[in-house]
Amino acid sequence: MASLARPPDPSRPTVNPWLIALAVTVPTFMEVLDTTIANVALRYIAGGLSASETDSEWVITSYLAANATILPISGWNSARLGRRNYFLISIAVFTIASGLCGAATSLEQLILFRVIQGLAGGGLQPSSQGILLDSFPPEKQGQAQTMFGVAALLAPVVGPFLGGYLTVNYNWRWIFYVNLPVGTLGLLACYLLVVDPDYIKKARAELRRGPLNFDYIGLGLLTLAISCWEVLLSKGQEWDWYNDPFWRVQALFLLFVVGLVGLIAWELRIANPVINLRPLGERNLAVCCVIIFCAYGVLYGASTSLPALLQSLFGYDAYASGLVQSPAGLFAVMGLFVVGMLLGRGVDARWLIAAGLLIMAAGNYWMALMNLDISPGQAIWPRVVLIVGLSMIFAPINVAAFKYTPVHLRGAAVGLLALLRNEGGSVGTSMAQTMAQRRNQFHTARVNEFLDPLNPALNSFSEQAQPYFYQQTGDPAASRLLTWQALEDLRHQQAASMAYFDIFWLFAVLALALLLLVPFMKRSVAEKGAHLAAE
Repeated sequence: MASLARPPDPSRPTVNPWLIALAVTVPTFMEVLDTTIANVALRYIAGGLSASETDSEWVITSYLAANATILPISGWNSARLGRRNYFLISIAVFTIASGLCGAATSLEQLILFRVIQGLAGGGLQPSSQGILLDSFPPEKQGQAQTMFGVAALLAPVVGPFLGGYLTVNYNWRWIFYVNLPVGTLGLLACYLLVVDPDYIKKARAELRRGPLNFDYIGLGLLTLAISCWEVLLSKGQEWDWYNDPFWRVQALFLLFVVGLVGLIAWELRIANPVINLRPLGERNLAVCCVIIFCAYGVLYGASTSLPALLQSLFGYDAYASGLVQSPAGLFAVMGLFVVGMLLGRGVDARWLIAAGLLIMAAGNYWMALMNLDISPGQAIWPRVVLIVGLSMIFAPINVAAFKYTPVHLRGAAVGLLALLRNEGGSVGTSMAQTMAQRRNQFHTARVNEFLDPLNPALNSFSEQAQPYFYQQTGDPAASRLLTWQALEDLRHQQAASMAYFDIFWLFAVLALALLLLVPFMKRSVAEKGAHLAAE
């Protein structure tokens, strides 16, 4: 450790920073896990609470909207309450809300508790990342971000598998109850190990001496924009987007634009904004925000499309489809630690980001080449390649984003990056769902073009299928109907599979296009003994 070679920095904690890293990543993993763990259990939640499956989607939407609303203002909350206090309060409230979600007796109760859970969980990611940045010396920043990456990257991968296992083998309520022991352990560890650095203590003391100038207008505009955006992404396809006859989508989009434009204009003109947009003036941070937004869109879009493909066309249940995705988690952790060592040895973060994007594109392209005759193993490895690519991006992009960011803007920058990471996942999921339905319609129409009586392949299929079904039923009329039903099933399978493969192809192109942004970044190397530019 660097602390053995030089006197310790008085602003850094005296305990081993790796113990702090382990303590703060546990609640972060728990919070990120809850963004995906409930996705596979919506049918079971709807059945258990006597609600429709469409209404049960609000369990996801309410959590994401509340989570996204609190993320940008986590820096303000940390400055006022103290980062340690805010972090501990967030863990405690999140854990209690998780228990209440598991005990909910109606869908309305569950949605309310998920909102509370999302509001508390929004403070965990930026707070833990800020703690890691302040606990490690500059030359160890890459390894510190690797620890955070284990939580933020592995949790969305593990979520569907763990959610499917608990739901199928136990009960959907356990996807929330599992947070109780984890949250309690994380709260105790963070209470004993985490302390606020000197600059946060001084900033808090200065704020407490002055009046409480809270930006209520900014918070209102932020809540309006984020809430409309999340509902729009969640319900847009169900309401047929801009063809919605009830003008719900159009009204939400208009309110979102008004809220976003008003938020930007207001926050840039006041001295103490609730969401500080000024860190985006730093070029590296701005480029990293765009890359992480799109990269997580690719991750979540592919992560929801692959299990949907396996469950709808291959007959896998939630647990089996989770097993196909789970090996990628092991390779993700291995990739994160390898990348952490490379960063510690002075490798430019830009090269690792470019390599990760290229590998992500390759993984998605590999999935686009799949067909309906593959074995489970042939679905595992493309997924592994995709996740390894993302693991190569995560730590370098955090190092590059914060290397030139001033210390006093770091809290706001962490919140912005976390917000865009989460919103990228929401956009990717919505894109995948919309494209799956639209491209399914397109391919169904194209396949229909060849289903006519003059097609010899169709006649050959009918001549072979009807005798087979006649042997099974002994009824000529039933055999004809079963033949056409079998043909209809084949048409649906082929059209749906091509729709999913189109999604993977689109995400491959998007990951490849992000390479064009890397040259706009400044050199980002964590040199031994060097200090961040802002310090």
